[in-house]
Amino acid sequence: MPMYEYKGKSLAGAALTGVIRAKDRRELERVLRRNKIMVTSVRKKSAEINIKIGTGVRKIDISRFTRQFSTMIGAGLPMVQCLDILSKQMDNKIFAKIIKEVKESVSGGTTLSEALARHPKIFDPLYTNMVQAGELGGALDVILTRLAAYREKADALTRKVKGALIYPSVIVIVAIGVVFAMLTWIVPVFAGMFGNLGAELPEPTQIVLAISDFLQAYVVYIMVGVIGFVAGIIFWGKTSRGRLVLDTILINSPIFGQLVRKSSIARFTRTLGTLLSSGVSILEALEITAKASGNKVISNAIQKSALSIAEGETITAPLKESGVFPPMVTQMIAVGEKTGGLDEMLSKVADFYDEEVDAAVDGLTSLIEPVVIVFMGIIIGGILVAMYLPMFDIIGKI
Repeated sequence: MPMYEYKGKSLAGAALTGVIRAKDRRELERVLRRNKIMVTSVRKKSAEINIKIGTGVRKIDISRFTRQFSTMIGAGLPMVQCLDILSKQMDNKIFAKIIKEVKESVSGGTTLSEALARHPKIFDPLYTNMVQAGELGGALDVILTRLAAYREKADALTRKVKGALIYPSVIVIVAIGVVFAMLTWIVPVFAGMFGNLGAELPEPTQIVLAISDFLQAYVVYIMVGVIGFVAGIIFWGKTSRGRLVLDTILINSPIFGQLVRKSSIARFTRTLGTLLSSGVSILEALEITAKASGNKVISNAIQKSALSIAEGETITAPLKESGVFPPMVTQMIAVGEKTGGLDEMLSKVADFYDEEVDAAVDGLTSLIEPVVIVFMGIIIGGILVAMYLPMFDIIGKI
């Protein structure tokens, strides 16, 4: 997407400038209006080469900043002084520069939420909308504390899921590497020995030797094919249709499906509950939550819920129809809607599913390890037995 330079004014009349990425000018103006910025001029930036990967700011850096910022604001320190202290003590130089820019914007009369919104890759809409709600409600310290707690729990959940997926992935890759090395390096040594014998080899040995010959002859083509297939899946997964198909397969997969489903539900309920308790409107909260869900299936269900509410209906029906959310979740959300305590009910569901994710991670780890060990034992043992069978035949004849 192209980059646009804009000039505008805040609601307080302060002059604002910045750079933001958007599909077109119409989307840019919509984003700025949402952040309470009145646009005076917009200019599309010329294309430039950018080899920088990522933002250079880790999620844990943002979480620590939020916690420290909330503590300082709660202690009664002026906002500009808080930002000045945090920018000087931040180890990450890139993030320190961003905090300094936020401080300068606030010093110039810009609200904190508007200053943060100028860095959308660091502070997402969820972050800026919660801060804006805190500013309007006069409870910025409370909102920042709530936001810090949310980010810490969300980061912990992400680490658990990544840890659960990385461990079996590494074991499987190592297992495939060992088998590949045996078939391409060790088995050919035995093949040379058997060739000198001149006797007919047992069928298991012939099968292993045929697989080894195939890998040696076509290893380059196999590697290129695998790399091409993975690259194709990655690029296809970036399309709307591809992302939906891959997320549907992932969420319904027999081994990882339950973990992905539970972590997605925990993220959805935690995000929506935090936004609602911070004073963000239900429709805006659902829109932000859909973007932050991390799963296209969940995102579609949330967007349908937003349309349902806009038409005067409840949030529960579209969630039921999606088939993703268990009855317990939809029932508790329905109760929260009726009692007026939806944010509290969502937080309880999030706490419950955080524990469910912990249990799922432990169960997956304990299941994967013995399965992979048995698999490796069968494959490697089968190869070794196939290689020694001709020797057993020779010894038997002697």
